[in-house]
Amino acid sequence: MEPAGPTSDPDRARHAFSGLVVAVFRLNGDLIEAGDALVHDLGLTSARWQVLGAVALAPAPLPVAHIARNMGLARQSVQRVVDDMRADGLVRLEPNPHHRRAPLVAMTPRGEAAYAQAMARKDLWADGLTEGLPPEAIEAAGTLLRALQQRIGASSDRITALATATRRETQE
Repeated sequence: MEPAGPTSDPDRARHAFSGLVVAVFRLNGDLIEAGDALVHDLGLTSARWQVLGAVALAPAPLPVAHIARNMGLARQSVQRVVDDMRADGLVRLEPNPHHRRAPLVAMTPRGEAAYAQAMARKDLWADGLTEGLPPEAIEAAGTLLRALQQRIGASSDRITALATATRRETQE
């Protein structure tokens, strides 16, 4: 008989995973809503802030397709955000020496200032949200979410196979 371990109860793990997925979906919605409120007066939305963050964290300006890939988003949605931010003077497009039709996205001074203010507000907000929570628990939650994200990314073939198999079963 095998000793009971953390993965020995598939029903419990499935239930826990389902609960985590629902919590992450709700958290995502709440984060977007709160982020929008936090940076609205800076001319930002959560989506704009997220793109500015991707630009700020990149070691060099990137084309929209690379920003989208780094963020796990569709290129078209990032392109729309970049176009809107460009019209508002938050980003500019620079020539890309490697690809004539894929310009590089860079922040303007206005974009840099808005991003810096957004991050300062985020830090103050985070201080209140995390007060009394052990940093180790927050780090463990982040580690778990990154591990699940990697597993999801590595499971695309399995997802396709499961979808195909269950589609066939329901059609028979």
